[in-house]
Parts: sequence; C-alpha cells; structure tokens
Amino acid sequence: MTKAILTLNAGSSSLKLGLFDEALEALATAHVDRLGAPEASLKLKDATGAAMPVPSFGPDDFATHTIALRSALAAFRNDLPGLEIIAIGHRIVHGGVDHAEPEPVTEVLLDHLERLSPFAPLHQPHNLAGVRASIEAFPGVPNVTCFDTAFHRGHPFVDDTYALPRHYYEKGVRRYGFHGLSYDYIDSVLAAEEPDLRAGRVVVAHLGSGASVCAIHNGQSMACTMGFSTLSGLPMGSRAGELDAGVVLYLMDQEKMGAAEITELLFKRSGLLGMSGVSNDMRTLEASKDPHAREAIDYFCHRVAREIASLAASMGGLDGLVFCGGIGENSALVREEVCEALEWAGVEMDVEANKAHARNISTGRVAVRVIPTNEELVIARAAKGALKL
Repeated sequence: MTKAILTLNAGSSSLKLGLFDEALEALATAHVDRLGAPEASLKLKDATGAAMPVPSFGPDDFATHTIALRSALAAFRNDLPGLEIIAIGHRIVHGGVDHAEPEPVTEVLLDHLERLSPFAPLHQPHNLAGVRASIEAFPGVPNVTCFDTAFHRGHPFVDDTYALPRHYYEKGVRRYGFHGLSYDYIDSVLAAEEPDLRAGRVVVAHLGSGASVCAIHNGQSMACTMGFSTLSGLPMGSRAGELDAGVVLYLMDQEKMGAAEITELLFKRSGLLGMSGVSNDMRTLEASKDPHAREAIDYFCHRVAREIASLAASMGGLDGLVFCGGIGENSALVREEVCEALEWAGVEMDVEANKAHARNISTGRVAVRVIPTNEELVIARAAKGALKL
C-alpha cells in the first residue's frame, strides 16, 4: 500500500497533479492538457522527471475535471499499485483579504471562495471546479486549499492600495499579489540553505507564461508586481502586463469593445504573443529570425529589470536576486539581459555559469541565484500541516 498526498492545480483546460509520500518525497506528476477537447492528452513523469508510459485513453476520458482526475489516477496506479490518496491539496489563485493560511475545505469556505471569482474570473472558477472534482472522485478524503495571494498578505499599506476613493479599498479593490506558492517555496530554500541572504533584501523573479517579481525581506513579502489581478505588472506569454488605464477607456470608447472583448485581448492576445506576432513561448522567440520576436524579448527583459529596480527601491537596496519559473530557470539570454541592465545596482554576472544554468551565477556584491521552483511541494506541505498528518 502506497499512501500519498495528491496536489492539484486545475485550470480551464488543464489539470496538473503531483503525488507525494507521507515524508513529502515526490512520487510522480501528471499533466492533462486540452481538457474537454477531442485532442486532450495526458503526460506522466516519475520522481526524477523522466517520462512514464501512458495507458491508452480516449477523448471521453478527459471530458471534465472529475473524469480527467480519475483517469490520471488510474494511470498512476499502473506504476504505483495499491495507491491510496490520504489528502488532496489545491492551488487556489485568490484567497481575498481573509484567507492567509491553508484551510481544510468546507462548504462554507467554498461558498466564500466562489464569491471571490469576480476578482479572478479566468482562474478561480476552474480552481474550485478542481476541488469539487476531488470531492466527487474521492469521497471522504480531506481536501486543503492553498492560496496564491496568501504570501503577500502582510504588505505595507502603501504597497497594498491604489489611489482610489477609500471605499473601493474596503470593497476589496487592492493589490493582492500572486504566485505566492512559488515565492513561498523559494523563501523556504533560502531559509534552509542561505539564511544570511534570506535575512537581506531579496527580489525573486518568477518568469514564465505568467510572470511577476516580488520583493522579500526576511521571509516577508514587501511588494509584488501583480496587484489586483494576474494581468498587471510584467508582460507575459499572452497577457499585456502594465497598461495605462486610459488604453482600456480608449478601447471602450473608440474601438467600441465590450468587457469580454477587452478581456480576450489583454489576457490571451497580448504579451509576448501580441508583440511578436510569432509565439507566446520564449524558446520559440529566441529561435526566431523575425525582428518582432527580438523586440518582444527586449521589451520583456526591459520590464523585468525595471520592476526589479523598483522593488529594490521599495526595500532601500538589493542584496539578492533569484530567477525561477520556466523562463527564469531556462533562458540564459533573459537572465543575461536583465542582469546587464542592473549592473549599476551591483549585479555582476558570471557569464559561463549563466550559460551552464548554474545555481550561483553572480560575481559581484548582489547574490544572483537560479532556483527551480516547486509549488506542488508547498501545497503538499500545507496539506500535511493543515491536516496534522
């Protein structure tokens, strides 16, 4: 019998799963892509990250979150006979003002989280669909919610508000910050391995299809480039990032675009994809000969460096810089361009170490690290802790 904690990150058309034993050692991961579509697929990896054989499935086996979850677990059981799920941890994008710690799932909690859906309409409903799918697929197994906003709940007021009439702040229009599970993991690595650096002024750049930068001092989030929504801050794979609100007014007034059209534009047709006209994937852009692809890369790096400088100012200086996320961990070009732009701040790069994707890529006063993030482990830890397993 293999007792395991299951972690779940449910999106609109994807499902990411992780399996951990009771000692929080990784067992396997699964990724269902294009959920609900005829071309839906499943990928499995073992604890080392190596691909595992996938049983034969038909499109109906991934028709809904619940069915896809059962199919993925059936595939796991091929290699882990006797698998018993003892707890399920969920990534929930938005916890609002009140949820700053992992919480066991109750109907009251789900009702409260559903009321937060207008704050994260492209994420929250699908996250909660994953929770309900787990309850249906594994009746009696305890579920725990982990919030991407929780890590940022101690922000100073000046980094938590907008310059709007105060009653909007009281209604919840404020800077929440996201990618908190990733930042929590990076902070835990620094706490365990480089406590002196963690005690200083560190900026962590979570760069991927979704991207943000966070200022962390001694384990406390001080500011984050994402604010009210996952749309703000850095340009991303297909999201615009920083945008003058006047642009939205222009689109409404002059282009006669409604909320749905603007949402589609800013979330799905902008960012690296919109700027380049080539792709939302940094690997494709780096390999492209199209000059617009290079312009998109340069803009992305410019914005990352500019935001890092801004966050350093919010802490009164910079002692460390950490790159994580798919781009941050794998793009030597992006790291080099960003670090070159920050030489004035004491960032000096070891070019060869950077090309080799080493953990330590700095030679100067500011420590620069490349640390792969692990949001699934943070969720598994939280589930184990919240349920006192």
